[in-house]
Amino acid sequence: MLTQEIIRKKRDRATLSEAEIATFVERITNDEASPEQIAAFGMAVFLNGMETEETVALTLAMRDSGNVMDWDAETLGGPVLDKHSTGGVGDKVSLMLAPMVAATGGFVPMISGRGLGHTGGTLDKLDSIRGYETAPSVSRFRRAVEQAGCAIIGQTEDLAPADRRFYAVRDVTATVESIPLITASILSKKLAAGLQGLAMDVKTGSGAFMETLDGSRALARSIVDVANGAGLPATAIITDMNQVLGHSAGNAVEVRETIDYLTGERRDDRLHEVVIALGAEMLVTGGLAPDRESAREKLLRTLASGAAAERFERMVSCLGGPTHLLRDTKALAKATHVVAVHADRTGTVTAIDTRRIGLAVVELGGGRQRAEDRIDHSVGLTEIAGLGDTVDGEQPLAVVHAKDEEDAARAAETLKQAFSIGNGTPDEASPIIEIVT
Repeated sequence: MLTQEIIRKKRDRATLSEAEIATFVERITNDEASPEQIAAFGMAVFLNGMETEETVALTLAMRDSGNVMDWDAETLGGPVLDKHSTGGVGDKVSLMLAPMVAATGGFVPMISGRGLGHTGGTLDKLDSIRGYETAPSVSRFRRAVEQAGCAIIGQTEDLAPADRRFYAVRDVTATVESIPLITASILSKKLAAGLQGLAMDVKTGSGAFMETLDGSRALARSIVDVANGAGLPATAIITDMNQVLGHSAGNAVEVRETIDYLTGERRDDRLHEVVIALGAEMLVTGGLAPDRESAREKLLRTLASGAAAERFERMVSCLGGPTHLLRDTKALAKATHVVAVHADRTGTVTAIDTRRIGLAVVELGGGRQRAEDRIDHSVGLTEIAGLGDTVDGEQPLAVVHAKDEEDAARAAETLKQAFSIGNGTPDEASPIIEIVT
């Protein structure tokens, strides 16, 4: 079938067959579909959607466009599991959860991404650790998973290459925000990593990619249905992103918070709740615990015993980072200009524009305004106020870590616009909104 006829069929709201979708993806992979044709197909899907069966077919075709990793769970001694987030501000859950699950007997080969817009990227955080290799050889990746139980790296050249080309076109043709295309993009890479179970963290709120709860529900349902349809057991948790997750946002500062969390030096309550909830889904899905309560207890034991912290340090070492990161954080980049930003009035934080806080990090140089931008891993924000916190002359909105005074002053103005200060106290709400199974 001609490529343009496949596009025409989706343009006219017809359902594509598995063979038609496989043909189109094969032509993307082999450079036989032009950028214009990929863009036209993407817009047709964006406007007309896809049936679940079509999205499953697209996901599997993109998975099979490159190498698919094969893990022998019996040889490893445990299930191969993963967690993925749609992205948020201060979301360092992956850094904590991968070693925790590894310490319970799971194996976590995590393929992560870089920052997108106002949201931080897991790979950018890891790049702030001197020597850590986010693009290792496949053999080194496998060795790290076998020895540490977890390894967090970026997408390799031969892992779902059709998705990489498709996404590059979507990014410049206003078709990123398509639920079927988002679903297929996420799951094609996860399936190519050879997983046996997945927990999905779908954010909602002012700092999320999907700001509305209805949109987040639709995306969560799509991911769970398509993953299961493709043979990957999955659940999704919808979590709140109307405030920063944890007390830091940036790259090196989030790794520092991760170390404090794993060692018990300091744990933010909301962040802890999200980590444990997602970890429980992973353990139950992978058969490492019979129910969520048992799973929670196992995860908490990995923290209390220090096993999770040890796994994190071992992962860093296996992928080229320092051997003793937990005891010596000199390998983390540090900013030269650190200043506290205070509100213009004393009061309580009643609302937060979390997206604006993420943009403050980008403005500092901790994120990308263009794809080719270099990141300053040392900059960011710490001690970020949360909803209901009292801010005054002593308690700041946040502490800015910048390369110079000018950048710090600019970030301070952005921060002041992000916080609403009043006299009331907002209701405390759990960051866990819904679980989709």
